[in-house]
Amino acid sequence: MDPQLVVWIVARATGVAAYIALCLSILSGIALRTSVLDFLATNRALRSLHDFMIWVWIPLGVAHAATLLLDKTAQIAPSDLIVPFRVSYAPVAIGLGTLSLDIVVLVTVTSWLRRRMDDRLWRWVHRSSYVAFVTLFFHALLSGTDFSSPLISAISWSTALGIGLLATSRIVFGRLPE
Repeated sequence: MDPQLVVWIVARATGVAAYIALCLSILSGIALRTSVLDFLATNRALRSLHDFMIWVWIPLGVAHAATLLLDKTAQIAPSDLIVPFRVSYAPVAIGLGTLSLDIVVLVTVTSWLRRRMDDRLWRWVHRSSYVAFVTLFFHALLSGTDFSSPLISAISWSTALGIGLLATSRIVFGRLPE
């Protein structure tokens, strides 16, 4: 088998798996603090899912980024994993992936530092997860053929609908206090 085909397959598989992990993390996190779903606020399984998904995402995200560095088609440099929209191949699609990576890393690191941060600042940084999902969604939509798969499309659109409904209910009905 062609080594570049293996790199491409691993990049796609780890990217899709990381995407699903982040979708689960964002959906469960929003559900935990939405007043309409107040019965979920004390649900340990949902809290554990939210907390655990980042630990699932980290190795998958690292593997996705590492294999993209090896991909001769995308020609991504290490700096392109930090600075978005600099690649020559699919700059918007890959740039959105870089932007979502930057945001997710920021949210993750500040979550680990939450006890040392001002609560309002942490909450605003954590809310950037919405932006991370939007950029990730469009990265998935624009960067390849996976979005045309019924499974990936169903996961993506269902997550987008779920986040939209939960975000709207938080705006209309409020969020639960900490």
